[in-house]
Amino acid sequence: MSKKGRVTGIDGIFFKTQNPNNIKLWNQTHLGLNTDAYGSSFEWRESVDPTKKGFTQWSPFKEDTT
Repeated sequence: MSKKGRVTGIDGIFFKTQNPNNIKLWNQTHLGLNTDAYGSSFEWRESVDPTKKGFTQWSPFKEDTT
């Protein structure tokens, strides 16, 4: 029997939209997100051990992405 771990965060938020570039631009303009070709990455730290970093990715994809 394997030892079970625990969830410490989420990998990312990924969604489909008609125009991902417009969504990225809107979020950059109105919410101040630092976006790139893939969306935006959020750095966070574990509450129990703040020396440990984690990252969550936010990425819009074209609606026909498989």
